[in-house]
Amino acid sequence: MREPGDGIPGEELVAAGVEALGRGERGVEALLVAVGAPRLRTLGIPVPDAGRLPRRPELALYRAVGQRHPDDAHSRYNALIRRLVSFERELERRRFSGTTRSDTGQ
Repeated sequence: MREPGDGIPGEELVAAGVEALGRGERGVEALLVAVGAPRLRTLGIPVPDAGRLPRRPELALYRAVGQRHPDDAHSRYNALIRRLVSFERELERRRFSGTTRSDTGQ
């Protein structure tokens, strides 16, 4: 049986972030999932409880990206957010339409 996010671009980031949050980590993937936690939970992604999430995940994510890539933190942060939003929108589309892109021939 396929999981809700199977085959959606960005799935690997979300899956890695959920696993990392479950271990109590605060890396880029975990913080990205923390940013999207409310919507991801609504869409059926099992994001670990709020006690493990940073209070201001957007700021924590930006700082983590900046530590890895100080010269282009802003563009990399924005790319991650776009990828998350794209993942969420496609998952939402699949959930409410009951189809995948492969079902529709796309």
